[in-house]
Amino acid sequence: MSQSPDHSASSLYCPENACDLDAGISDPQPSGHSPPPDESTIVRLIESEPLHIPHSDYLRRCRHRSIDLAARQDSINWILRVHAHYRFRPVTAYLTVNYFDRLLSSHSLPQEANGWPLQLLSVACLSLAAKMEEPYVPLLLDLQVFEPKFVFEPKTIQRMELWVMANLNWRLRSVTPFDYLEYFVSNLPPSLSIPSVLSTSSDLILNTIRVVDFLGFRPSTIAAAAVISAAGDGAVLPETFYERANREMVRSCHQLMVEYLIDTCQTSEPPLSPAGVIEAAGCRSCDTRSEVKVGLESNQAEPDNKRLRSSASDVQQQQSQP
Repeated sequence: MSQSPDHSASSLYCPENACDLDAGISDPQPSGHSPPPDESTIVRLIESEPLHIPHSDYLRRCRHRSIDLAARQDSINWILRVHAHYRFRPVTAYLTVNYFDRLLSSHSLPQEANGWPLQLLSVACLSLAAKMEEPYVPLLLDLQVFEPKFVFEPKTIQRMELWVMANLNWRLRSVTPFDYLEYFVSNLPPSLSIPSVLSTSSDLILNTIRVVDFLGFRPSTIAAAAVISAAGDGAVLPETFYERANREMVRSCHQLMVEYLIDTCQTSEPPLSPAGVIEAAGCRSCDTRSEVKVGLESNQAEPDNKRLRSSASDVQQQQSQP
């Protein structure tokens, strides 16, 4: 492995005396069951969606290869492997890719042949998402698992985190499809198994980050399509939702899920864990509709060396690498 030279990414960094990394980040919500959001909350979420998605031409640029889809897929594969390794929540992986795509939709990174800029971006986005959603976050050095080509010093990653946050206008509490799940399932008939619908919907949502076509749908649309897919014939979404959402877009998103996340990845049982999600996403059809086909190997080793989110900064010396 190579150690990244600190000066090589200087064009990406914020000043040394920039504000602390955790500035502007609120503590994650406590885990456990919470009541489903009410209609006014759903309205606010839908109205704020445009602030938390990539620019409108990003999908077109992906399809026309102005975005390096193979490199993007490599980054997502790595993110999912680390996500499974540390048993992060599904929303953490989704949020990581959200930051990643939003940044790439508005900024061009240096086109280095060895690919270090995208690798650094992946590490920074995953670190930020974990700090937003996880009660325990690995040290920045420990986050860089699976023998990456480069191992970045913590101060390098922290500077990249600051640059990412600034260029996302500090909007890290992104609206994701997971924000809508409790609302939709609360309207399902009692004959359905709500835990099963929630679990399957969550798996489907997480799998969408592997297929670029889902970039064309809003978070609420993806959530609605996932619940419809998971609940089957029993799925009836509130009419008040369709007053603010495009019914045809929900139908199209559902069809895409059936084609790329259900029919082509059918297993005897829906995946119920991060490892299962990765295995399901590893089939050829799920890589993207752009014919990018990258294999993915799951690793569920028990994570080590976690730290409390509220502990001191990760500023430390780079460990020696083999």
